[in-house]
Amino acid sequence: MTGTNSHRLTGRPVLITGGSGFIGCNIADTLATHGTEVLIFDNMSRQGAEEHAGWLRRRHGDRVKMIVADIRDKGAITRAVGDASAVFHLAAQVAVTTSVDRPVDDFEVNASGTLNVLEAIRHTNPEAPLIFASTNKVYGKLLAKNGFIRQGNRYQPAGRALARGVDETTALDFHSPYGCSKGAADQYVHDYARVYGLRCAVLRMSCIYGPRQFGSEDQGWIAHFMRRAIAGLPITLFGDGLQVRDALHINDAVAAWLAVLDHIETAAGRVFNLGGGPRNAISLLELLTLIERLRGECPIVTFKPWRPGDQPWYVSNTDAISSLTGWQPRTSLPDGLLTLQEWLEKRFGTTAQPQQREVA
Repeated sequence: MTGTNSHRLTGRPVLITGGSGFIGCNIADTLATHGTEVLIFDNMSRQGAEEHAGWLRRRHGDRVKMIVADIRDKGAITRAVGDASAVFHLAAQVAVTTSVDRPVDDFEVNASGTLNVLEAIRHTNPEAPLIFASTNKVYGKLLAKNGFIRQGNRYQPAGRALARGVDETTALDFHSPYGCSKGAADQYVHDYARVYGLRCAVLRMSCIYGPRQFGSEDQGWIAHFMRRAIAGLPITLFGDGLQVRDALHINDAVAAWLAVLDHIETAAGRVFNLGGGPRNAISLLELLTLIERLRGECPIVTFKPWRPGDQPWYVSNTDAISSLTGWQPRTSLPDGLLTLQEWLEKRFGTTAQPQQREVA
């Protein structure tokens, strides 16, 4: 925990939409552990939501309260926002494949739902800070076919311009209905700070992983790889496996969210990339090698064609959030993977059989 933490001196709860999800429940746990009242707003549709809610209730009792509702319900979100000291907005439809199959539903949740949250704050609680969970998908593919080269078992940008990763000045280029809906929400949050003076900040997140990630959800490819490896099941890679992402452990992600809230007076109106950065960048094939070293056996791998909107390379430049808050990722990938493996084995044993799914 960092900064003055003035939001916890009001006696009002921090509202977390999607608070029974992987990131949301970890934020809720950290806040409640430090004495903050938390109000979770979640429609409980995701796998693991009930389990996460029960875990929080057992750990924190009445310090964590639940509202089972949907952000598409304007009345419900308006009532929830009214008494909040701050809002962490994580509720979303999070799968590219689902967005392609059901683009209207995707838009209604991600774009219209976020607008409902913003309007609720604007009309009932304009002093409440809002921090929004955006995505690296708003940048699109980033690199053309001649913009990256193979280096060992990974792709790298052909030039040095992206040596520190993708920064917030990079042009937006929405791909897929998911990219469009999240991108629209991202820009609405940013613009409500400019037009209405709301204290909003946007976090464009890369790959977050760690304990309490089920690995069979619509996101969480690192947990998915690990869970299938534990069960001795094949792992499907879309593309050639050379694509690169930067991974951020959930403990570091939670610290970043709280750091931005603690610095909201200077963070308001800004957009921040949030990921593990160049030091925690890894290709899909390299991750499989790391899992093999950790477990002593090689996962079974199959390949399928690339999908629309897949990024061959994405690494976050986190200089902006670090400069403002002092935050830095502290958990190395090998150490973080070990915590994830231990949690998955404790939760699911060694015979879990998660269905094959997409890779972010």
